Amino acid sequence: MKPGKVLVAQGGGPTAVINQSLVGAVLEARKFPRVERVYGALYGVRGIVDEEFIDLTQETTHNLERVADTPGSALGSTRDKPDEKYCAEILKVLMAHNIRCFFYIGGNDSSDTLRIVEEFAKQANYELITIHIPKTIDNDLMVNDHTPGFPSAARFVASAFAGINLDNRALPGVYVGVVMGRHAGFLTAASALGRKCRDDGPHLICLPERNFEMGAFLTEVKSIYDRLGRCVIAVSEGIHDASGAPMLSSLTTNMERDAHGNLQLSGTGALADLLTNAIRKNLGIKRVRGDTFGYLQRSYLGVVSDVDQREAREVGEKACQFALWNGASGTVTIHRIGHYAVEYRLDPMISVAGKTRIMPDIFINAQGTDVTDAFKFYLTPLLGSGMPESFRLRAPRVPRILTAK
Repeated sequence: MKPGKVLVAQGGGPTAVINQSLVGAVLEARKFPRVERVYGALYGVRGIVDEEFIDLTQETTHNLERVADTPGSALGSTRDKPDEKYCAEILKVLMAHNIRCFFYIGGNDSSDTLRIVEEFAKQANYELITIHIPKTIDNDLMVNDHTPGFPSAARFVASAFAGINLDNRALPGVYVGVVMGRHAGFLTAASALGRKCRDDGPHLICLPERNFEMGAFLTEVKSIYDRLGRCVIAVSEGIHDASGAPMLSSLTTNMERDAHGNLQLSGTGALADLLTNAIRKNLGIKRVRGDTFGYLQRSYLGVVSDVDQREAREVGEKACQFALWNGASGTVTIHRIGHYAVEYRLDPMISVAGKTRIMPDIFINAQGTDVTDAFKFYLTPLLGSGMPESFRLRAPRVPRILTAK
């Protein structure tokens, strides 16, 4: 890399560990003499175009470490999806500030932005290194075994459903919890890790990797309720019918869309209402409740995987090493080795840009209503240490005297 400045930005949804990646990249970059300054762009690529930078070279190491342990995006984020004109403006600003290395922490759309900016830089004969640092709670980046942010969000979902199960066991009924995941069901599937006993919920898991059919869903709910007297259900926000249309699209034609043209699935409780109303109406069950987890699972303070924290820091550090030692552009990817260890590689940006990974069939049971042991084996080490446990009373029942059952 030519002597110049390094720029770091964060894009897309915040996570519990995205600031670990930020701090890992900043502290590592400050070690290199060729790096004149380390800038942070406020509010992602929008902040680059608007030249909203802060000088992270002047942050104390102590404060950076405290920020690293804080969920959310410390620099702020954006949902902007840059087109070629937008990316040309980004490059114009980078050149004006003599920024020679650009780290963008985000998902597949963020990597696609870097790909376009890098192409424009080559056309302009401007030496620029671009590194994509992976982040997403959806766990939907190609090539990666998993992505930073997912393990902590999965830990939250597993813990939440463990608590929901305790509540539902005390006051039986039907509960529907809607979890983030437009195309990939990894996060919804994590609810299964909250089980301890054979009759624990969730008793039914609905994933976007399988078509959703209301009649079959109601039949399954009735069967579980008749057998257990209760039913806990985990549902991905992205469940769809056989045509691929999200279930929410059947409710209204005026649904909000995001900057990427996708239906807004997370900012509403409509899917939970749709399913709970169908259960009440068709099955005659009175105690039916529904929740939408929404933003809760993204940056929940205090339910963070230590494994996730460590790896999020390391991908930020490795991004710097790939860029400043090797002068290479690309995307940092995580690969599992052994029972549980990881190694980091640099792959071409095109391998993840604009692509979506979904759960493999080996992780979903034959009926499409639960996960397999292979998924539990995959997820367990990612959740980190100290997962909370629940316990039941084991005392024997006292025989009846006045009544018989």
